[in-house]
Amino acid sequence: MDNLKEKFYMVSEGNLIDAAWQALEDSIIDYQGHPVGTVASKDSDMEALNYDQCFTRDFAVSAMALLMRGKGEIVRNFLIETLGLQSREKHMDCFKAGLGLMPASFKVIHKKEQEYLGADFGEHAIARVAPVDSGLWWLLVLRAYVKATGDQALAHQTRFQRGIKLVLDLCLTKRFDLFPTMLVPDGAFMIDRRMGVDGYPLDIQALFYTALQAASELLLPEDDYVPVVKERLGHLTYHIRNYYWLNLDRLKEIYRYNVEEFGEAAINKFNIYADTIPDWLMQWLPDSGGYFVGNLGPGRMDFRFFAQGNLMAIITSLATEEQSQAIMNLIEQQWQDLVGEMPMKVCFPALEGRDWQIITGCDPKNTPWSYHNGGSWPFLLWELAAAAQKTGKSELARQALTIASQCLLQDNWPEYYDGKDGRLIGKKARKFQTWTIAGFLAAQQLIDNPDHLNLVSFEDTAVMICSMDIAEIVAMNK
Repeated sequence: MDNLKEKFYMVSEGNLIDAAWQALEDSIIDYQGHPVGTVASKDSDMEALNYDQCFTRDFAVSAMALLMRGKGEIVRNFLIETLGLQSREKHMDCFKAGLGLMPASFKVIHKKEQEYLGADFGEHAIARVAPVDSGLWWLLVLRAYVKATGDQALAHQTRFQRGIKLVLDLCLTKRFDLFPTMLVPDGAFMIDRRMGVDGYPLDIQALFYTALQAASELLLPEDDYVPVVKERLGHLTYHIRNYYWLNLDRLKEIYRYNVEEFGEAAINKFNIYADTIPDWLMQWLPDSGGYFVGNLGPGRMDFRFFAQGNLMAIITSLATEEQSQAIMNLIEQQWQDLVGEMPMKVCFPALEGRDWQIITGCDPKNTPWSYHNGGSWPFLLWELAAAAQKTGKSELARQALTIASQCLLQDNWPEYYDGKDGRLIGKKARKFQTWTIAGFLAAQQLIDNPDHLNLVSFEDTAVMICSMDIAEIVAMNK
């Protein structure tokens, strides 16, 4: 590890890809003689904290890069070991992980010449945030592994079938609300600090949809869960496509909404007030563009653009073809705001002033245009590349990769960048961040071979496997 930086400085720009692969190889964790994951970061200049662990969401990016290169063994081992760590008992004790929860992270612990895996379900995390997204990413990784290797037998094993259903139980059965979306606390996914992403954040809904699609393929066809999953898919798809969608026509409707409507005939179903439309949006939203808003709930519409949720919506066909094109048009027309000097902004715009104080709790790490608050995260390259390939705009992926290639190696693969244009290495960013490296490699492979898109994409027709027709879905959403 001590010689890692010297190794990188000696690498010429022409060997960028080789350097990235070497860095990814250096991040691999072995357990009992077998590779089982990748550490979050190998920055020897900073205290490890939990960056020496393998995070489920981070490894999902590594898994994509590795599977595209034909390296399935480490992904298989990861799936088996994390399945073994999944909470398998029902607990009334509030301090124990709920049934079906996948770990946020794990690490190899050495004690008395023995090795074992220690899992963290959020009880050690900063602010003790819940890893809601871990099980959703795990399902996507399992589905990608099966697509890449053809090893369907692994997913059909009894223990894997039970693990899939435990994740589904956690998402489908225990709830207070009457929406098809998932209700989560703040910081329940990649944005794991206070950022106003509690409730029904888009990133979680896009991952939820993706996990349901994956589960519908991975479960045995005769399983009783299959029709339940398909039905929820239909309701969720209709809800997101219709209520989260925002383009200029939709904005004009919201601006003239009546409020305090009661009953089934209500048009303004969530009682959104026109005065909550931010001033910046009027000029920023182009005529031919659109996107899914960041959050939607009672009396609340978060108009911020969240990159991962929108890109995943394109990749997995949660968005219609027309909506997918509109999102990419928005990214293209607002390129300087969303991509700038480093792809790409995790959300836009940043919270500032009083909003920053109230919503983030004056978080010094999430100051405006830093970290989760409008920071630029290079790992998103792979999702941008996949979305660009899916919509026939591969030139945007190449342009973004070219921009990133100019800085990532010489900057030693930072976790994130700061500033409105993303020109500054994040003030608290780790170097040699594994999902930055893996995101770059996955993006490069998607550009070189578009067939890799099959690992993570779903056809739009998949949502029509719902047991109800559209008329019934509309009726039940009224």
